[in-house]
Amino acid sequence: MSSKELLQKTAAELRREADALRSEIRDLRFKIATRQHTKVHAMGEKRRQLARIETVLATKSET
Repeated sequence: MSSKELLQKTAAELRREADALRSEIRDLRFKIATRQHTKVHAMGEKRRQLARIETVLATKSET
């Protein structure tokens, strides 16, 4: 999801997405540790998505 799409969403929607990503990251971490999931790069992608959302939330709360 691009930054432009994130800027169009409300803070509540962004918080919901952030919570969902946090749970996905947690589940993915356990799957990687137990070798049920082999695509380790997916973890980095999810973390970057979460960082983008948190950045947009921070900029929205400043204004």
